[in-house]
Amino acid sequence: MPAADRLWPRGLRARLSIGIAVVVALALGAAFVGIYRGTGSQLRGQIDRDLRVEVGAFAAQGLPGGSPNPRQVASAASSYIAGRPFGPAARLLIARVPGGAVVTNQPELLGIRGQGRSDQDHEPGSIQATENAQVVRLRQAPPGYSEIGLHDAGTLRLLTQAVTRGGHALATVSVGEPLAPVTRAQRGVARTFALWGSLTLVAAALGGYLLAARTTRPLRRLASTAALIDAGDLSRRVAGVARSGEVRVVAEAFDHMLERLQEAFARQQEFVSDASHELRTPLTVIAGQIEVLARQHDVSDEDVERVAGFIRVEIARMERLVDDLLLLASIDEQRAVSRETIEIAPFTEELWQSIRELGERRFELPTVPQGTLSADSDRLTQALRNIARNAVEHTQPGGLVRLSVSAFGDTLTFAVDDDGPGIPSEERARVFDRFHRSIGSPVPDGHGAGLGLAIAQAIIRAHGGRIWADAASSGGARVAFALDGFRPKA
Repeated sequence: MPAADRLWPRGLRARLSIGIAVVVALALGAAFVGIYRGTGSQLRGQIDRDLRVEVGAFAAQGLPGGSPNPRQVASAASSYIAGRPFGPAARLLIARVPGGAVVTNQPELLGIRGQGRSDQDHEPGSIQATENAQVVRLRQAPPGYSEIGLHDAGTLRLLTQAVTRGGHALATVSVGEPLAPVTRAQRGVARTFALWGSLTLVAAALGGYLLAARTTRPLRRLASTAALIDAGDLSRRVAGVARSGEVRVVAEAFDHMLERLQEAFARQQEFVSDASHELRTPLTVIAGQIEVLARQHDVSDEDVERVAGFIRVEIARMERLVDDLLLLASIDEQRAVSRETIEIAPFTEELWQSIRELGERRFELPTVPQGTLSADSDRLTQALRNIARNAVEHTQPGGLVRLSVSAFGDTLTFAVDDDGPGIPSEERARVFDRFHRSIGSPVPDGHGAGLGLAIAQAIIRAHGGRIWADAASSGGARVAFALDGFRPKA
């Protein structure tokens, strides 16, 4: 197992809790990035707007009108700047006059000793090596916005703009403002998110665990019920684990599956019990006859032949029963149907002629529709023979057994009627169960194991048809089935 799989919890509650916490953490992270950057962008935008206003005011109020010479420009700029000293809340003002004069309210930043009006009035002094780069960048700041890192003062946002009069450049004005407020605001956002984000994440993890526990409770009940069912208790049900939603649908489907499984197991147990009983009966007869023969001191040929006859009959009975069981098994596995095109009229007449040999009855076959049917002729013959044999067994000699064939569209219906005692309405749904016998039904000549109609039903269902039992107009029983795929002759 990979290491990642070993570290990942196997419990659904833990996985849901971790999943919810991860989703909340990702959402908080995305919100933090958006707010952090948005705060910085808004503050920077406000600073840029203020710098534009300040540059416009500097150009309008700090520089003389007309066509002044550089000394007049430097003098006017110095007077304007003198009223706006640089401080923690003030902006940096710089005026670069053609001819080399630089006027500013923070001369130390530009390497100027003392406060003067021009380069001629203020000789440049020595600059520390660590500040040399910032001096060069301030003096040579390009037009537009730029950011310059200041030693011991943080980052400065600078706007540089050239001022002209009558097509002549008067000065290049630069206005700068520290970005420390932006940094402080973003740090405040980070601290706030660190505090409340952590609390929110803890609350989300706790809430996710409680939600996961409530959500998985029905599933745990399903799992425990499944474990009991696996132990052999099919009477367990999970109804009521949830009032609504998908879990209720799963629970209802689970209960429905359990009911069908319980019914299937019950039928299987009944089938095994009945099959064992049916096989035990001939074995008991055979064992009894052999025991009787073994107790006789003088065994004649007639006694041996008599016992041999009994044994042959019972063996034939077991063979028929085993063949029927194997047939049912093959039909259940859908290996018993091989379709072909059947001419209905000659097929039915030939089949009915062979059925007449089942007993002394009044066999009737009304007019049969002309056409073809796609079916397995051998299996269809077997189903009809089983139904007809069942009718013969439940009628007296000379009784009526009628086969009716009718077509409606592409559906062909076969119905076998008799004038016997009929099938009680409460038993009509069970006559197709394996080993089922109606109360008082005859079992002549070792037949009647209760598999004939079950085999017929399996064959018809394997063809995709349906079979049912009803009352016949003659007063007896009717067993009918319908198959699709009939094509009438034009």
